[in-house]
Amino acid sequence: MGLFSFTQEVAMDLGTANTIVMCNGKMVVDEPSVIALDRRTDKVLAIGENARQMSGKENDNIRTIRPLREGVIADFYAAEQMMRGLIKKASNRSRWFTPSLRIVIGIPSGSTEVEIRAVRDSADHAGGRDIYMIYEPMAAALGIGIDVQAPEGNMIVDIGGGTTEIAVISLGGIVSNKSIRIAGDDLTTDIVEYMRRQHNVKVGERTAEQIKIHVGSALTTLQDPPEDYLVKGPNQMTFLPMEVQVSYQEIAHCLDRTISKMEAAILGALENTPPELYADIVNNGIYLTGGGALMRGLDKRLSDKMKIAFHVPEDPLHAVARGTGVALKNVDKFNFLIR
Repeated sequence: MGLFSFTQEVAMDLGTANTIVMCNGKMVVDEPSVIALDRRTDKVLAIGENARQMSGKENDNIRTIRPLREGVIADFYAAEQMMRGLIKKASNRSRWFTPSLRIVIGIPSGSTEVEIRAVRDSADHAGGRDIYMIYEPMAAALGIGIDVQAPEGNMIVDIGGGTTEIAVISLGGIVSNKSIRIAGDDLTTDIVEYMRRQHNVKVGERTAEQIKIHVGSALTTLQDPPEDYLVKGPNQMTFLPMEVQVSYQEIAHCLDRTISKMEAAILGALENTPPELYADIVNNGIYLTGGGALMRGLDKRLSDKMKIAFHVPEDPLHAVARGTGVALKNVDKFNFLIR
């Protein structure tokens, strides 16, 4: 983009847990998808990490919102304000901000027409003039360097915060796909419930997220196990403070049911895959992307279950964001973008 261009180009991975904004091929914003608003005036108080730090600690005048739930916009106004704030933050860094914006946004492959329109309208109100959307599995494939237009089958499993996207890609299109609303948030909820039921300790969403990061596992036996994690919180009965040591084995047991649902969805997508593409997938393996791909032992558990190799690329968390950046540079070349 030239210095005197009248268009600011922005690629955005609008996620349930995190939103990433790219300008000129560089990741300039990577923030939690959270916004803090004044209850009385609806004025924006904080966006991203600053808003996340307020979450669970608000007073009566502040409300913190996650505008996206299960991969789709749940609060239209909050989503619009969050997008506007993050685009502004990204533009300030590039110093080439102009009112006209060309935006490519990653969306779940199972989005309905209504949900797609909600994203388009939010982007429009946030200043977008030329708006394109790309399905997240396609963006993830671009982000990890797959030639999506080749006559070859590749399977992507993108595990985000709100949805797990499973898609078989060939010749620049999605041949079969499955989008389930079971993902990282459900794993976090499982941990909250487990701590309450098993240890009688009350933990919030942020603490459960930390447990998942430190000792989350898909297998009860790991070659390089993490150390036990110390959880502090109130006893549910007495409300006196208590400390609990949590091991990766018990978290693996607690997450087993949700991970089994993901396995069933992947098997369902494989079932609907044409034989020729199925052979390609067996040869190439299946690619895991999204934050969920970082779960310890997940690739091995899935490989053992499916008898197909699962690959975790470098930096799977930002694969969709990188892919939207690639799509932004090729909006005239890729005919799978949604307008």
